[in-house]
Amino acid sequence: MSGPVTAVRHTGEFFAFCLDTLRGLGRRPVQVREFIQQAWFISSVSILPAALVSIPFGAVIALQLGSLVSQLGAQSFTGAASVLAVVREAGPIVTALIIAGAGGSAICADLGSRKIREELDAMQVLGIDPIHRLVVPRVLASMLVAVLLNGLVSVVGVTGGYLFNVVLQGGTPGAYLASFQALGQLPDLLVGEVKALLFGAAAALVASYKGMTAKGGPKGVGDAVNQSVVITFMLLFALNFIVTAVYFQVVPQKGS
Repeated sequence: MSGPVTAVRHTGEFFAFCLDTLRGLGRRPVQVREFIQQAWFISSVSILPAALVSIPFGAVIALQLGSLVSQLGAQSFTGAASVLAVVREAGPIVTALIIAGAGGSAICADLGSRKIREELDAMQVLGIDPIHRLVVPRVLASMLVAVLLNGLVSVVGVTGGYLFNVVLQGGTPGAYLASFQALGQLPDLLVGEVKALLFGAAAALVASYKGMTAKGGPKGVGDAVNQSVVITFMLLFALNFIVTAVYFQVVPQKGS
């Protein structure tokens, strides 16, 4: 029974931590300097990996969908299927995985090292709320970088898919673009940005919680970093399923 009880207790503590962070968003003073520093750091460690990963993602999606629609005799819809898959699904997921793996692990390690050095306890003794001072700027920075990075990933992924479809599969540029214009719509882009926003917040919250609850010295910090990455990945796919299901129920699709 200790396993399920411990899991439920940690889940409740995490939700309480999220509520405390949400409450801290409206408090003054706003930690502008910390926010800028964290946004710059997260973007600096995420931009290049995200751009490099998005190229093969777009290429694989274009190649697989191009082969599938060719078998179905619907080559004219290759562009719409590829672009929508990248913008709505692959872009936010790639962004979240990169931020969780690069930025989230760094956030967890930083807060975990502060925890084992008892800096967080010293801040509380001085009347400083660690969540407001340290966690809130990191969550906001992760959300901002995720939204901006999702745009970069989408552009690079769509460009890669376009080039691979036109060059390797013999597709026509006009048909590729025309099919997307026929089936694509603005909510497709907006839901991708909403996903990136939620994924960035989730990655930062999980990393911050695991870092601030780390125990056992340096080994405990390393274990917390590994756990934060794994938990974030699982949470992201669950959130992606929920948001996508709600989107298809709320927004009518073109051509349906």
